Amino acid sequence: MSSHGVHLHVHDRYVVMDNGILQVTLSKPGGIITGIEYNGIDNVLEVRNKETNRGYWDLHWNEPGGKGIFDVISGVTFRVIVETEEQVEISFLRTWDPSLEGKYIPLNIDKRFIMLRGSSGVYSYGIYEHLKDWPGFELGETRIAFKLRKDKFHYMAVADDRKRIMPFPDDLCKGRCQTLDYQEASLLTAPCDPRLQGEVDDKYQYSCENKDLRVHGWISFDPPVGFWQITPSNEFRSGGPLKQNLTSHVGPTTLAVFHSTHYAGKTMMPRFEHGEPWKKVYGPVFIYLNSTANGDDPLCLWDDAKIKMMAEVERWPYSFVASDDYPKSEERGTARGRLLIRDRFINNDLISARGAYVGLAPPGDSGSWQIECKGYQFWAIADEAGYFSIGNVRPGEYNLYAWVPSFIGDYHNGTIVRVTSGCMIEMGDIVYEPPRDGPTLWEIGIPDRKASEFFIPDPDPTLVNRVLVHHQDRFRQYGLWKKYTDMYPNDDLVYTVGVSDYRRDWFFAHVPRKKGDVHEGTTWQIIFNLENIDQKANYKLRVAIASATLAELQIRINDAEAIRPLFTTGLIGRDNSIARHGIHGVYMLYAVNIPGNRLVQGDNTIFLKQPRCNGPFQGIMYDYIRLEGPPS
Repeated sequence: MSSHGVHLHVHDRYVVMDNGILQVTLSKPGGIITGIEYNGIDNVLEVRNKETNRGYWDLHWNEPGGKGIFDVISGVTFRVIVETEEQVEISFLRTWDPSLEGKYIPLNIDKRFIMLRGSSGVYSYGIYEHLKDWPGFELGETRIAFKLRKDKFHYMAVADDRKRIMPFPDDLCKGRCQTLDYQEASLLTAPCDPRLQGEVDDKYQYSCENKDLRVHGWISFDPPVGFWQITPSNEFRSGGPLKQNLTSHVGPTTLAVFHSTHYAGKTMMPRFEHGEPWKKVYGPVFIYLNSTANGDDPLCLWDDAKIKMMAEVERWPYSFVASDDYPKSEERGTARGRLLIRDRFINNDLISARGAYVGLAPPGDSGSWQIECKGYQFWAIADEAGYFSIGNVRPGEYNLYAWVPSFIGDYHNGTIVRVTSGCMIEMGDIVYEPPRDGPTLWEIGIPDRKASEFFIPDPDPTLVNRVLVHHQDRFRQYGLWKKYTDMYPNDDLVYTVGVSDYRRDWFFAHVPRKKGDVHEGTTWQIIFNLENIDQKANYKLRVAIASATLAELQIRINDAEAIRPLFTTGLIGRDNSIARHGIHGVYMLYAVNIPGNRLVQGDNTIFLKQPRCNGPFQGIMYDYIRLEGPPS
């Protein structure tokens, strides 16, 4: 590491931050990263691209009811915030006024960049502000994007089991690939690297849940250099710990996604009204570069990046950020307690909520944290005894939310939790009573908000991503939805309780069947035996849905042809998780009353019909289904 201090060089059109380890060049006053010099590489960013297409903040927005607008955020005012030998922080500010209405999103956006002495990287964060008198808008996405040199960076790492040599961007051009069912998925027919011949490339195969999305990036073999995007906290990301986002993909491209509608749809798009003030800090995130000596294994750079990521997580919240909008550690609060579960049909005693996700998020309804986009969220995982501690919480007003693996539903306490600077809130014992009316008669699946426990077929051998072969996330392979038609060309899935095994006999996605050039709705059956039916009581069917895309679930009992279903969800979901290999999206839970007089002694059949069939991706991924008997 260099003992060189941090120097800032300000020129007419550029500014350069230099700490002796790397030099970062940004346009002035735009604040676009045009170059990063490191370890003998004069620029790790793609020099063939225009300067505005190398390292930049961007967003996608629209006026209410208007068309979407993509915007690479360019500042209009440059300021030096801190300039010492220990640290440089610079600002690129774009302010809004009514003359810009319809052209730019009505936000003041302050992009900040920080370089520290001895640090092999650069930090960046953004302050977005909407004033009360400004017009409304909708925000679809905002992120930082980096486009690296395609002649250098060929190896990508997202996780220990998702890292590989990647295709060149040229491989996705006409003549080298075949576009599959959507434009992001391509079959490599004549790739530059012949070892990749016949593989599928799809950026959504590398998506990741926020809770696991801490570090990802690229490795150059000559010279051995790594480029990594590290996100030390999820507090500023939309949608909570389970929200899925893009990571790195062919380009070579690396993203730091703060907010997007992927795997959720328009329910994830915040709408800001005229008269609604708002301010949010996205980041800081850390762009880390590392290197190793020639002759050493360049893949060890991934291991080093993971170690660096853990160090950055430990440092959060950072002490060096020079903005009053970013509270330091001593200005934040902590909430702690214990979560217990009461389910008298499992245990007469309270059950510890071990492994529960417990969080503070803006006030809302049960489960609203899944689609919350405007504020901050703070989450912890309960220990074996159910104890949790949510630390480093920004001052503000929150509700307490939780969900517990192996139990359905969401815990929500609508009482306002007021976090103040330096506070320690003792929440004591909190009891969650999961939805239940009676004893379990039968169940299908595991209540974990995913469909990954169900049957996931092998991919078409001509449409494989080899890094995903024998992978624990088998669902990430391309085209698995098509296998339903192969397995059930004429008749639909039938599941017999007590005989069938959901791991083998329950297809992971309830999708349409393809017939020629069209699709048709499908109806699944659950056959179960009942004795001693209480004709005067209600039975309860609980259906937890892991994801839905422009789908509908109609439920009928013992009569598949009944004109009116016993229950219908209506049109639900815009997750698009089936096409994007997501295995889950926005969680939904439905409770259906089944009058006892609709059931018969002996075998009964529940018909689950998904009639929407305008395309192959309309469908449902179930999380868990349970039939409860009448209360005892």
